[in-house]
Amino acid sequence: MGCQDELLVEKVCEMYEKISRLESLKPSKDVNMLFTQLVLTCMPPSPIDVTKLCKRVQEMRSKLIRLCGEAEGLLEAHFSTILGSYENPLDHLNVFPYYSNYLKLSLLEFTLLSQNCTHVPSKIAFVGSGPLPLTSIVLASYHLSTTSFHNYDIDPAANSMAARLVSSDPDLSKRMLFHTNDIMNVTNELKEYDVVYLAALVGMDKEEKIQVIGHLAKYMAPGALLMLRSAHGARAFLYPVIDPCDLQGFEVLSIFHPTDEVINSVVVARKFPLHVHSLDQGLGSMILPSKCSEIQVFNPLEELTIEEQLS
Repeated sequence: MGCQDELLVEKVCEMYEKISRLESLKPSKDVNMLFTQLVLTCMPPSPIDVTKLCKRVQEMRSKLIRLCGEAEGLLEAHFSTILGSYENPLDHLNVFPYYSNYLKLSLLEFTLLSQNCTHVPSKIAFVGSGPLPLTSIVLASYHLSTTSFHNYDIDPAANSMAARLVSSDPDLSKRMLFHTNDIMNVTNELKEYDVVYLAALVGMDKEEKIQVIGHLAKYMAPGALLMLRSAHGARAFLYPVIDPCDLQGFEVLSIFHPTDEVINSVVVARKFPLHVHSLDQGLGSMILPSKCSEIQVFNPLEELTIEEQLS
C-alpha cells in the first residue's frame, strides 16, 4: 500500500471513530459536518483496492458502510417529512441538499439504460426506494414519461412518506406505486419488469448483496435489465462494491465510474436467456472471474456520450 493510500486509510479510520461515537445519526450540525468531511475525503479518484486492506480495516469499512446507510436513511426521512408538509412537494425537491446529484445520477443511469435497452420500458421496479425515492421521481418526471415505477421497500413508514410526495401530482400518483415487502419474498411479480433497479444500500455487505442478486437472477424475466449501484476506489468506504463476477446469471453490459460529485458507480447487466449456461452447467456471468477485478469502464464512446450530456 502506497503512502497516499496509508494516509487515506488513517484519515478514514479517524473519521469512523468520530462518527461511531455520535449519540445519534439524525441530521444535525455535527452529523452533517462529519459525513460531509468523510465524503470529501473519499471522493477524489484513488487507486486504492479495499479488498486488499488488512482485516482490521476491512471490519472498520463494513461498520462504516452500515453507519453511512443508517445516516442516509435518517437524512432522507428528515427531508421527506419537510417536503411532505408542502401542498405540492414535487415543486420543492431542491430543498434536499443532494438533489442536483440525483439529477446527474438519474441522467447517467438513463443514458446507460438507453444504450442497452431496445425499447422504452413499460414497468420498472426500484428495490430499496426509501422515504425519498428521488431516482424514480426524476426518471418518471424527466426521462420516462410513460413508464410505471413499482417501488419496493421493507419499511411501511418509508413507503407512506414516499407516497405522500407524489399523491398531489395527477400523473405520478398513477405511475408511481409502492409495495411494502422484502424483495426476497417477491417472486413471480419480478418477471413483470423490463428493468429492475437495486439501490446501493440493499444488501449492506457482500454476502447479503450476492444473495439478493441471486434471487433476482432466479425470478427476473430473461432479457430484463438489472441496474445496480456500486462504488470504486476510496468511495468503497461509503458503499458496497459489486464486482462483475458477483453477477451470476447476468451478462454485464456496462460499468461506469463517475469522477465528480456523483458517488456511486453504475453497473448495467442483462438477465441471461434461459438457454444460456456456463461450462459448469450453472448460470454464470459471461465475464471470467479471474478478470472481474480488472474491469473499469466499458466502451469509451459510451463514457464520452454520458459526459457530454452531464456537462
